[in-house]
Amino acid sequence: MGFGALFMLAFSGAIGVIYATTVTGARWQPGSRDSGMFRFYLVSMAALAWLTVISGSYVVYPWYRAVPPPGTTDLAGYPQRLLLSNPLTAGWHDLGMEWKEHVAWFAPIAMTMVAYVFIKYGPQLARSRQLRSAVLAFTVVAFIATGVAGAFGAFLNKYAPVRGGADIVLLRGK
Repeated sequence: MGFGALFMLAFSGAIGVIYATTVTGARWQPGSRDSGMFRFYLVSMAALAWLTVISGSYVVYPWYRAVPPPGTTDLAGYPQRLLLSNPLTAGWHDLGMEWKEHVAWFAPIAMTMVAYVFIKYGPQLARSRQLRSAVLAFTVVAFIATGVAGAFGAFLNKYAPVRGGADIVLLRGK
């Protein structure tokens, strides 16, 4: 969660500086030191995104999907099985973990593309509206993917599986 929180905090700076440095006729023209620092900022954001997704997938997620021994009746220590044991909470696993497992990977991929394009084309982005729009769109896609994955992570990994309390209804089953 620490990597993800830092990554989410970095978005406001990234969007602001990408926009400010790539708009035609912008009042702020960064010098070589500013551009180098922002390149470092974007690469660091991409690295944080990769650390977030990789640690979530290979460090935290295995705990989530732990399989209880046969005959276990208290599923509080087995979050995935706890959610799947009740039709009212199974939707949290079906929708939430699918998002976290698959869609969350868009964030590091998108931010890596943003960092690469900004480093490669830098000042030329101001002259190419389509490329500039694509860079900003991919930054927003990464933000949304991270935000939704983080929200599902908070619901799934922090509340429902750990405490195992009252039913949280996401979808009504038949």
